[in-house]
Amino acid sequence: MANPVFKRKIYDELLSWKQNQSDRYAVLVKGARRVGKSTIVEEFARNEFRSYILIDFAHTSEEIKALFDDTYHLDFFFLQLQQMTHTRLYEHESVIIFDEVQLLPKARQAIKYLVADGRYKYIETGSLLTIRKNIKDILIPSEELKISMYPMDFEEFLWAIGDDVTADTIRELLKAKRPAGNSLHRSLMRLFRLYMLVGGMPQAVDTYIQKNNLQLVDETKRRIIELYEDDFFKIDESGLSSEIYDSIPASLTSNASRYMYSNAKNDIRGTQIQKILPELLSSYTVNIAYHSSDPGAGMSLSKNLDRYKLFTSDTGLFVTLVFKDKKYTENVIYNKLLSDKIEANLGYIYENIVAQMLTANGNQLFYYTMRSETSNHLYEIDFLIPSGDKICPIEVKSGNYRNHRSLDVFCDKFSQRIKAKYVVHTKDYKWENGINYIPVYMVPFL
Repeated sequence: MANPVFKRKIYDELLSWKQNQSDRYAVLVKGARRVGKSTIVEEFARNEFRSYILIDFAHTSEEIKALFDDTYHLDFFFLQLQQMTHTRLYEHESVIIFDEVQLLPKARQAIKYLVADGRYKYIETGSLLTIRKNIKDILIPSEELKISMYPMDFEEFLWAIGDDVTADTIRELLKAKRPAGNSLHRSLMRLFRLYMLVGGMPQAVDTYIQKNNLQLVDETKRRIIELYEDDFFKIDESGLSSEIYDSIPASLTSNASRYMYSNAKNDIRGTQIQKILPELLSSYTVNIAYHSSDPGAGMSLSKNLDRYKLFTSDTGLFVTLVFKDKKYTENVIYNKLLSDKIEANLGYIYENIVAQMLTANGNQLFYYTMRSETSNHLYEIDFLIPSGDKICPIEVKSGNYRNHRSLDVFCDKFSQRIKAKYVVHTKDYKWENGINYIPVYMVPFL
């Protein structure tokens, strides 16, 4: 069965590439497995070019792979490629797609010469692009324009379920800085909780649309997690990458000020995790927030590489990981979560979804902690977002939103650096004492 084609925002980014940069660069779409890269790229090629050839390096012939052993004579290369794929290429009107290009590194290296040739356009898709075996002995082409693709955001999820109204409604409410009112707010929160539980992986969304059964959605998500765990063994054969991923919910729930190695493995050391962390991040299955030692404009200069928090890139998968000890997550559990009968120790679902939404909007994540001057109490700001030469602190609350001592102390200490203050919570919008109290469904539209 063909993969469903959902409306995705990355389509416009690809269109901009075609119109403005495709004569000088191939475009490389990076993202996690099953995030929808191949589907949207083929849909784009079908709509925007006269013809296209898609080479899926996970499922193509050895004859086609062998073409990349010698790309010196490009006339012959293109002649054979057209013959083998039974597809005619038209100069300046056709595109060639290298799908899962990490599986044939020499094809990626050939991009330099193919782009310089100028006859056709090139799109690459890939995951695990930077792990050692996928870049060993090749020259990474500088003729790549890299685009990151993430799980479906809230607006894309709404489009998928046939809702073209809600996102604009939320934008207008945020722009006007006005509450939705009890009835509308409850409706918006229910839609958002549904998005959190289903998640943004296209297969999970399609299962929900087709079956309207969250237990079946959970089974789809478990298959995706199993696929990820198989991939993690390509990063390191010890299984540590998989254990790190599985332990993310426990680490967040422990309320620690950093990712705790012991949640993954008792006898593990930070140096072991540091060796594989860059490659784990390159899988796009996790998001990372670094601790900033001096929060302000240019926080990358003050990030602590040894102190960070990890989040799953898709909150729907986070929910499934929480209940991974069971064979499947029953509908009754999903229904309780959907009805906001959420247990206290699951409140970190909201922190994960905020991390996911801020990342999808192009933000690098930072957080900040500080000790009280009069006690041993630890104050923590969940997220710090730069805005011009100022910063916007964000505190995420799933329960009592009126208690935001960490935000107050932080803003007193760094008052000259603050542009706007946010408490993200599950209640309706309000502005009070210089703080924007925003419902979580408004975060994507900040």
